[in-house]
Amino acid sequence: MKDKISIQYIKDTKNTKEKLVYVSVTDYTSAKWAEMAGVDVAVVGDSLAMTAHGYSNTIPATMDMMILHASAIRRGAPNTFVLGCMPYQSYNTYENALKNATRFMQEANCDAVKPQGGKSQAHILKKLIDSGIPTASHIGLTPHTVAMFGGFKIQGKTSEAALKILEDALAIQDAGCFMLEFEAVPAEIARIISKELEIPTIGIGAGNGTDGQILLGYDLLGVFTDFKPKFTKRYSKLTEVAVSGLKEFIAEVKNAEFPDDDHSYNVDEKELEKFKNIVEKRKQI
Repeated sequence: MKDKISIQYIKDTKNTKEKLVYVSVTDYTSAKWAEMAGVDVAVVGDSLAMTAHGYSNTIPATMDMMILHASAIRRGAPNTFVLGCMPYQSYNTYENALKNATRFMQEANCDAVKPQGGKSQAHILKKLIDSGIPTASHIGLTPHTVAMFGGFKIQGKTSEAALKILEDALAIQDAGCFMLEFEAVPAEIARIISKELEIPTIGIGAGNGTDGQILLGYDLLGVFTDFKPKFTKRYSKLTEVAVSGLKEFIAEVKNAEFPDDDHSYNVDEKELEKFKNIVEKRKQI
């Protein structure tokens, strides 16, 4: 198992050209899978409001929910860099941002935090960093403001929109963030902006020109099947495997085939006979 990477290691990948792999994980077990596989960064994404709690978007995620999951993820991946994503309205003021980012660092032992936003949030990002909290950010399609976009739509399709993403990216860099995430941005736009930056970028639905990639673990493993984004590739079909296993269990129980002797505990024959005698005597009383 490799050692946990550092903030400096992540920043250095801009020059070393190593593509880092980020995976959004949901719980102790998926975090353990990620560490066993050698994922570079385990992300506590507020997408868990959808994948773990069944909401239709990320807005219902609360800090208490995120801390609960982040703590479990840290226990599952003790040797992996853990990035806590700040949920909706948890960073709407500097005071809230500092309080909630501190919770990620102190209560869940995360290695860094990630709010969303560019120029409009740069002052908050800078203050978090000035307070000693390693901070990243997220631009392009930002789920916390998806209602303003009119839904989950690709961002940066016009030159003006792409310029805004560039300006956001530069503001994030100037604030002192150690990396940023692009979501749902045309591949060539993300590639060009990544080259203009001194900090590494990761992409989700942003093509292969970013410095690293992120996907939701439950998406890429085929666990979450309510819908499949265009940018998600399924590397496993765990839900199919799970349902098949459950069906087999149901059938064996219905047919009295499970549990068999191999899955049952035995008792010493002498003790069994004594117990049978006790039961018989009780019937005679």
